Amino acid sequence: MAHSAERRARWLAPALLALGIAGCAAAWILLSIASGRQSSWMALVAGLDAALLLRLAGVQRGPGRILAATAATFATIAAASWGIAASQMGRSIGVLPWISAYKLGPEFAWTLLGLANTPADWAWLAAGLVVGAVAAR
Repeated sequence: MAHSAERRARWLAPALLALGIAGCAAAWILLSIASGRQSSWMALVAGLDAALLLRLAGVQRGPGRILAATAATFATIAAASWGIAASQMGRSIGVLPWISAYKLGPEFAWTLLGLANTPADWAWLAAGLVVGAVAAR
């Protein structure tokens, strides 16, 4: 019985993290579109979400869980930032956001992020990474 629970935990954590990253990034993008702002405070939600999902998946405490939560938080930040930049760019040139996301290059996305994010936004993003790591302890 313990062997089957261990096997379940191996695939459950990555699956939950993938769903959490996609869901949190989608909510962040929608909030940003609705408010017209970056909503960088959502990085804190992303960090808490990643830590909670890892706990629910039964991942043992330790450096692995901390690293996984931080990586998932970073992935959520990257996906949301990409989606926000793509939706803003797509709106300005008249294409759908997912078409814009597909065509958006990394250099252009980084330029858009640099222009859109204030120092306070960068601080929220960094705080989200810290919250994810601390909450996963």
